[in-house]
Amino acid sequence: MDVITWSDFEQVHLCAGTVLEVDDLPNARKAAYVLAIDFGPYGIKRSSAQITKHYTKEELIGRQVVAVINFPEKQIGNVMSQCLVTGFADANGDIVLTALDRPVPNGSRLR
Repeated sequence: MDVITWSDFEQVHLCAGTVLEVDDLPNARKAAYVLAIDFGPYGIKRSSAQITKHYTKEELIGRQVVAVINFPEKQIGNVMSQCLVTGFADANGDIVLTALDRPVPNGSRLR
């Protein structure tokens, strides 16, 4: 494991956002959703997320997630992903979202 500096960490914008819309990602190699997430002052960003094993589209609407919002955009299938939603792999390799235990304003940064 490489050690990073505090200034390295400060460059990563890990922010809270609320999921507004969820759609299936058609023609994906692995099942995935396309999320529209409100990051408050940073706007609404889209992300592709392989989280279909643990989450339905309905339960994701209104849920706050944590995402890196300052990576360059990345083409995933026919979607331009604008942020990286964070989570941890369970024992089967399926992603469990990083969770907030209380609501925070959209756009709040991880500290």
